[in-house]
Amino acid sequence: MTNTIEAPRTPARPARNRGTNWEKWGWIYMRASGVVLIVLIFGHLFMNLIVGDGVSAIDFGFVAGKWADPFWQWWDVLMLWLALIHGANGMRTIVNDYTNPGTVQKVLKGALFGAAAVLIVLGTLVVFTFEPCPPVSADMADLLPSFCSA
Repeated sequence: MTNTIEAPRTPARPARNRGTNWEKWGWIYMRASGVVLIVLIFGHLFMNLIVGDGVSAIDFGFVAGKWADPFWQWWDVLMLWLALIHGANGMRTIVNDYTNPGTVQKVLKGALFGAAAVLIVLGTLVVFTFEPCPPVSADMADLLPSFCSA
């Protein structure tokens, strides 16, 4: 009978946390939003630059006419939301990669979240509250765009 020496056993791994895997969902979001953003951006460029008179036709009146249609309002808002969240998530990944966990990382992530939230709120308000022909007094009627009736 030979004496064999067995290697020590590896200790059992601790039980895996069963909570939400936010890194996985962030990864999935980046891929899905990237595909949707490609469609939204190229649709936006096609409608603004190729259909009609091209880039020379883009002015205040063009935007006013486009945002008079709820379809284009939602198109632009969806593009805004996806792009800002996509960009903020990408920046969050960079912050995770290049900073150590701690106060600096928390401050940077908080700043990213705050900037994205403010821009999303302001951008959404601009799109849905845009009024190209606001009510004005008669002496200010000459300040209105040419397509507005005084």
